[in-house]
Amino acid sequence: MTFRNMTLALTAAVALVAGTADAKTRLRLANALSEDHPTSTALKQFAEEVEEKTDGEVSIRLFLNGVLGSEREVLEQLQQGAVDITRVSAGELENFDPIFKAFTLPYIFKGEDHFYRVMEGPIADEVYEATADSGFRGLTFFDSGARSFYTKSTPINMPDDLRGLKIRVLNSNSSIRMVEMMGGTPTPMAYGEIYTALQQGVIDGAENNITALTIGRHGEVAKFYSQDEHLRIPDFLVISDAAWGRLTDEQKVVVKDAAVHATQSFRELWNHAISDATAEAQEMGVTIVTPDQAPFREKVMPLLDGYRADPAFGDTLNRILATE
Repeated sequence: MTFRNMTLALTAAVALVAGTADAKTRLRLANALSEDHPTSTALKQFAEEVEEKTDGEVSIRLFLNGVLGSEREVLEQLQQGAVDITRVSAGELENFDPIFKAFTLPYIFKGEDHFYRVMEGPIADEVYEATADSGFRGLTFFDSGARSFYTKSTPINMPDDLRGLKIRVLNSNSSIRMVEMMGGTPTPMAYGEIYTALQQGVIDGAENNITALTIGRHGEVAKFYSQDEHLRIPDFLVISDAAWGRLTDEQKVVVKDAAVHATQSFRELWNHAISDATAEAQEMGVTIVTPDQAPFREKVMPLLDGYRADPAFGDTLNRILATE
């Protein structure tokens, strides 16, 4: 079935359900991550809390494992009314508003605690409304983990250790420029191609959170993980304006509160997942090193300085960097 036909079929099914819903609000939530991912677990809690606190007047059906398509495809469906809520990376959202680009830059967060202080404060509240003209708004956020370098045959203890190495990166200008400034050779490619590319020597390494070594099995070929934590790109839970408008004021409060509670539960779930992945990676024979982040930060400071004056998101970037 083509993407267009899939969207039309889902839209038709939604219309049929809506016509027999007895005035109850039924929402569809899509998540491209697997059913056992901590985010999916938190979203199940979110749906259960909404239904319980609204006495069943609002129900949320989850579509997990990417069954409705990629993040970009689901966002299009959300704009068309076929999906009501979805979890999506800030990297995808920058296509709708440049303010999200501030969250995709290296070393804007000083660590996990700083990340949560920013994301639970007024900056994030303003960002949630940034896509209003695109037909959706934010409800909450999730941590997608700190991204670090991992390589086949040499640990990365200093930026110079990247020199001459081909490193798979996200297909974004800032990620490409980041690796170039650190001395490596950035190589954008799809996530699904990384394992074979490492195996065949097409690339020397990649960068991601440590679950890529275990869930993606990259630890079978990449034997060094260097926790430089250069990126921490948040995910956002967004709801269409059409769906938001179908809720009463009381139901909106319930949905918003349930979303915040899901994030609180997710943090503990995610930390357990990272701890388990670290232990499993070591069992796979991966050596984990923790380099001093200061030299890495110094290398990319010119990149951040260049963006601080950007009229589209420079103010947001400066406020993130100034948050204690």
